[in-house]
Amino acid sequence: MSTTFTVDFFCTLDGYGMAEGWPGYWGKEGPELVEDRVRTFAQDQVLVFGATTFRESRQFVVEYDEPYYESLNELPKIVFSSTLEEPLGWQNSTVLREDAVTAIERLKRTTDVPMRSHGSISLNRALLAAGLVDRLEVMMFPAISGRAGGAALFHDGAEFDLELIESTVLDGRTHKLVYVPHLHDEVPEGVGPRRRNAG
Repeated sequence: MSTTFTVDFFCTLDGYGMAEGWPGYWGKEGPELVEDRVRTFAQDQVLVFGATTFRESRQFVVEYDEPYYESLNELPKIVFSSTLEEPLGWQNSTVLREDAVTAIERLKRTTDVPMRSHGSISLNRALLAAGLVDRLEVMMFPAISGRAGGAALFHDGAEFDLELIESTVLDGRTHKLVYVPHLHDEVPEGVGPRRRNAG
């Protein structure tokens, strides 16, 4: 028995997951993007959160109205936290107080239900570095956050070679890129520019 773990990341061209002063989706939400989210969260899966993203998400589904929020409410959820207490304030949620890398490694071996994590920067950076992420789904919005940017998943993290398995343009502007990440080890022989022969 085994399953897959997907990291789902929204970002700008310069790799930031949020930007101060910008609206949600950087103001680029469109019907194809929304439909993609509806399809994504209609699938049987367990959602995995760090504590900060969990707190934000449970508030979003109350304050805002997106057509996939009902699916978020219904799906089983795991949150890694040493501070959150029951009741968690979001249905179908369970808190785990153990190390996330250890727990996800075990869960991947002992369940066949796929797992997905959206946001949760420090959690997913650790899972990526541990080689536990099977799919990296990047939704790249047509914006550059620059100085306003924050929540950069890849900055100062581990190095990866990425195998592109899906590429879609939504609403004519937002790129959905799905990769299989491989921890970068060393550069193979014979790649890169060739030096001129001396002499």
